[in-house]
Amino acid sequence: MRRIGIDLGGHTVAAALVTDENNGLPPRIERKMTGATPSGRHVRDVMEMMADISATLAETGAEGIGVAVPGMIDADRRHARRMPNFPAEEWDDLDIPAAFETALRSRGLHIPVKIENDANCYAYGEGSAGEAVGSPDYVVFTLGTGIGGGVVLGGKLISGFHGMAGEIGHIVVCGNAPCGCGGAGHVETLAAADGTSKRAAAKGLPEDFRDLWALRGEASADAALEPGLDALARAVATVCHMLDPEMVILGGGMSQAPGIREAVHERALIYLSRPFRDKLDLRVSKLGNEAAVYGAARI
Repeated sequence: MRRIGIDLGGHTVAAALVTDENNGLPPRIERKMTGATPSGRHVRDVMEMMADISATLAETGAEGIGVAVPGMIDADRRHARRMPNFPAEEWDDLDIPAAFETALRSRGLHIPVKIENDANCYAYGEGSAGEAVGSPDYVVFTLGTGIGGGVVLGGKLISGFHGMAGEIGHIVVCGNAPCGCGGAGHVETLAAADGTSKRAAAKGLPEDFRDLWALRGEASADAALEPGLDALARAVATVCHMLDPEMVILGGGMSQAPGIREAVHERALIYLSRPFRDKLDLRVSKLGNEAAVYGAARI
């Protein structure tokens, strides 16, 4: 089976032709492409770009296309409900597969399209080719511009009655700071790259998370980083108490910061009930950004 997986991000579109020979071995990427998400993130521009990439990847054949969508989607897995970093007036309630298939047909491609939340795709990817291969119960946090989550229990992705389960970034941790989703006090607001950058900028520190993380140990940098680490630790502890997963995996660009697993693990133990403390298996994704592409190709 050969399918195309696309990870639609606010800044980058990553795609790959993925082959799964169903022989007991993990799927493999045959070819991959990346490009900058069109400025303005308008529907037509994004669909045209994804169609161009797909046309190139499908030159040797593809049975289907899966798209990892950065936001909440409906239970039928067709319509965007809220994509916080994309123009709401264009994307809210959009039938994404239909719009994408129209762009594909204009290029002579008649390939069916499916969509899934990007963090759920990340979780699928970890289960098929990453840290969670062989595990029936695990949770993935994706740490980047925002924070997403994917929950797999009993070997099945949990999507919920309305299709919006696993929105880990919107766990309420503390305070009432407004979140881009319309809620308040969410872990995403404190722990994601955007929130961390704002605190850093207010202190005259580098806004890029990697540069800020390199300053750990300095009082001002720690003051900018600590609220996010604490909020993330609270969210990890909450997920463990609610779901009792075999492992929790940190993914996304921020997860690659040296020592972040240890920092979150140490803080999470404070919030965990004693019976859970020695059960916390916190890992970092080794697939990196390819996890969502693998997962999208699987849907």
